[in-house]
Amino acid sequence: MSRSIGTRSQLAFLSLPAVIFTTAMIAFPFAYTVWFSLHEYSIGAKPRFNFGMNYVELADDGEFWNGLRITLLLYLLSLALQLVLGTWVALLLHNARKLSGIVRTLMISPFVLPPVVVGMMWLVLLDPSIGAVNYLLQAAGLPRSDWLASPVWVIPTVALIDTWQWTPFVALIVLGGLQSLPPSVYEAAQIDGASRSKTFWRITLPLLMPTLVTAAILRSVDLLRFFDIIYITTQGGPGNASNTLNIYGFRKGFEFFEIGYSSALMITLSAIVLGAVLLLVQARKRVAW
Repeated sequence: MSRSIGTRSQLAFLSLPAVIFTTAMIAFPFAYTVWFSLHEYSIGAKPRFNFGMNYVELADDGEFWNGLRITLLLYLLSLALQLVLGTWVALLLHNARKLSGIVRTLMISPFVLPPVVVGMMWLVLLDPSIGAVNYLLQAAGLPRSDWLASPVWVIPTVALIDTWQWTPFVALIVLGGLQSLPPSVYEAAQIDGASRSKTFWRITLPLLMPTLVTAAILRSVDLLRFFDIIYITTQGGPGNASNTLNIYGFRKGFEFFEIGYSSALMITLSAIVLGAVLLLVQARKRVAW
């Protein structure tokens, strides 16, 4: 017993430098951003403490509320699509056990691509003049669309691009959940004569809820701070139609050099992400079995 305690103490001591380094790497940038958010500061000027007036200005900033609306809309639309399609793909992979490894790999490969590659690829495919998507629509007798250049279609289009990339990630998580479900429940349902649809809605889906909420937590962290795909494809345009909080904060900081105000935006966005994650964690506890 004493030897086990001594071994644990040694492991804790050896891991202490890594823990301190990791904590410092997270805490220092966050604390520095909080400090900037409490100051009026532009690049080239001396920081001036303004008693948190940056946060007061946020409440009167129409672009902030527009960015919040776009962020939440994109988040809800993308998350819903990815959970539904990810569950469908996971069920397909789970039931099609004879599916070749190459096909499985192709189905889950999009999320390993760099966001820059994904953004540039879809930028070409959705080009209003030479894009393959409009060509196929026209060949099918359907009207062409401006896609990323349309204020109406830009958010659904960006959501579909992100869904194309990250649905396989959700599918992998759900597939792991499916493979961990107890077979005895399905055997009992089969004996009772339950149909496939009833088995899914009354057994599979309720048992998968903890897994789905876990997938929602992981995707929420990325979706609420959506940046790379939007910046590559639209940079917040057309106009401000895809100007999420992350894009707005980036432009404020690195295009208009308002570092203090941009820091306040980022701290607010971090609080939103943290709040969403905490709510989903509580939801997961309620659906746990």
